[in-house]
Amino acid sequence: MNFPEPLVEGRLIRRYKRFLADVRLPDGSEVTAHCPNTGSMLGCQPEDARVWLSRSDNPKRKLPYTWELVETSPGMLACINTARPNTQARVAVESGVVVELADYAGCRAEVKYGEEKSRIDLLLTGHDYQPDAWVEVKNVTLAEDGQGFFPDAVTTRGQKHLRELMAQVAQGDRAVLFFVVNHTGIQTVRPADHIDPTYGKLLREACDAGVEVIAYRAGLVTDSGDPSGVMTLTESVPVILEV
Repeated sequence: MNFPEPLVEGRLIRRYKRFLADVRLPDGSEVTAHCPNTGSMLGCQPEDARVWLSRSDNPKRKLPYTWELVETSPGMLACINTARPNTQARVAVESGVVVELADYAGCRAEVKYGEEKSRIDLLLTGHDYQPDAWVEVKNVTLAEDGQGFFPDAVTTRGQKHLRELMAQVAQGDRAVLFFVVNHTGIQTVRPADHIDPTYGKLLREACDAGVEVIAYRAGLVTDSGDPSGVMTLTESVPVILEV
């Protein structure tokens, strides 16, 4: 998937109130952009970092700019917009990039399910030989020495999702936790036991119960090195569950 328009580069001044970010544009002007990320964004908001914003011409929007990408360290880019991974995952599945989820005829988003009243990100149906696949998508942007970690803050919501996935496996369906790696410096993904040990423990229990875990990395740059272009998932990334 591509951004519909070229992104606007700037410099991060600060992020505050979770959903707001002040950014200095190349002409010296300052704008307040929407920050579409409810997490801690640990490691993704360095002072004076290069950032890229999308711009909407919708007159009903209070904030026309949306924060999309950040350079976390020289040459390393991350997509912080948590509205993007579901679309990235769906495009990759439907185009055949995700071999683990190939050959499903149908794909639906935001389907209600489970005793804890959740919504699954993707429900894949109509495979000739496989049961329906319930796919929960997570955005991975926390990088430490080439390793990616999830979550970047304690997540009771994420814990709930793991329980729901285990329940689907118990009913005879497939359940898949899909890590979308939106950081160019991440080579492997593992649970962030140092941040949310309960999530890490529950993830391992889910795997033992039959929940599948996969990870695919986004390109985030074009062939020319332009960071305002492609967000296509390009390759699988190993998931490491050992303590």
